Amino acid sequence: MSTKTPSKADILRPIQETSSTYYILVAVAGLAFAVFLIGWFYQLYEGMVVTGLSDWGTGGGVTWGVYIGAFIWWVGIAHGGIILSAAVRLLGMDRYMPVARLAEMLTLAGLSAAGFYVIVHMGRPDRMVTSVIGHYHITVNNSPLVWDVTVITAYFVLTATYLSLTLRYDIIRLRDQLPDHFGPIYSMLTIGYSEEEDVIVQRMVWWLALAIIIMAPLLLHGGVIPWLFAVLPTYPRWFGGVQGPQFLTIALTSAISGVIILSAAFRRAYDWDHIITDDIFRGLLLWLGFFCLLFLWLQLQQVTTGSFSPPVDLGIAWIATLEHPAYIFSMTLVAVVLAFIFATTIRPALFTKTRAIICALAVLTATLFEKVLFVIEGFFHPSFEIYAATPGIYVPSLIEIASITGTIGMVSLFFLTVAKIVPVVELHAIEHLRAEHDDSSTHEDQTH
Repeated sequence: MSTKTPSKADILRPIQETSSTYYILVAVAGLAFAVFLIGWFYQLYEGMVVTGLSDWGTGGGVTWGVYIGAFIWWVGIAHGGIILSAAVRLLGMDRYMPVARLAEMLTLAGLSAAGFYVIVHMGRPDRMVTSVIGHYHITVNNSPLVWDVTVITAYFVLTATYLSLTLRYDIIRLRDQLPDHFGPIYSMLTIGYSEEEDVIVQRMVWWLALAIIIMAPLLLHGGVIPWLFAVLPTYPRWFGGVQGPQFLTIALTSAISGVIILSAAFRRAYDWDHIITDDIFRGLLLWLGFFCLLFLWLQLQQVTTGSFSPPVDLGIAWIATLEHPAYIFSMTLVAVVLAFIFATTIRPALFTKTRAIICALAVLTATLFEKVLFVIEGFFHPSFEIYAATPGIYVPSLIEIASITGTIGMVSLFFLTVAKIVPVVELHAIEHLRAEHDDSSTHEDQTH
């Protein structure tokens, strides 16, 4: 355990210090995003024909594929991130305070990537204005996809407000050590600040956290997003009440995995072993195991009802899913991660930070594969297979595959940029850690 005392200088290090590794990471992330943008511009020029998507039916394919599967994946990561941060504040989980802001930022980044996917999948960006915004009063009543856009926008604004309220406290107290060239940003974030507002802001943040926890099963990844699929009875692979809880568990496993990876990256880059401790990784890994267990349990419910004397259409859909290598691969990854986490509870020596990162990467890969396959198989096997003579075929194009690495690059650029402007660890977290450290030192001195 590190005996180093956490300080303001620690959380200012990402802003004040820039290494050659930072520029390399910016270049790699920028290249990944640029490759996807080039592919997208080519798609805009040639049309959606350059993707692996095709008309359902006589085209023998699917109208939704990687784009929508990855959209769900990013929304899940984003929604799970804000739920994690809200739980830290609402339930007093001080142990995770050093990573709470990373979870909030992950929400903003994930929602940005998800929203970008909606624009890409529409074929033409102008349709967002002419078809969605321009006729919103009509589309919101008839298009589940517009519900998604509405929820994404609402939660982006909610999270941005949530984050900006906590940033005010930090920026005021660290302003003399922050770069002057970002002065306009700091002035905007702290406009009208007074010390009297600190108590009020803390109360506001608590109520926002409560609202997020309450709304999670209703409007986040337990509500609107799964309703896009779950209310369609002609698609047996999608239809059913289990989709809400299933989507929510996938969101939480994905978000915890994302926070583990981000925490490890910042800890390694800025020597934050004494801030983002091994104890935090152990706790996050245990929570990951809990939600992996729920994830597999809900999958078992669907497999059981889909394979034990099911209706014909449901049986066909689930046989196709169970035989698909992507499904076997994703479920195996989650099961192996769960087995490892369970083993660490019996033998704690098995735990290492590196293994926690591997588990996180495995779960993120599994949830991405599962979501893409979920979307595709639903289209391939509707209740009335009037086009059964034409076998369903879907192979993602390079542009669609590049969208995954491209949005990961986009999210990486977000963190690389934001880390140069504002602290990614709250000053409250540092103050809490210092108090704990001082109490521990005092107790040791008294013991001696």
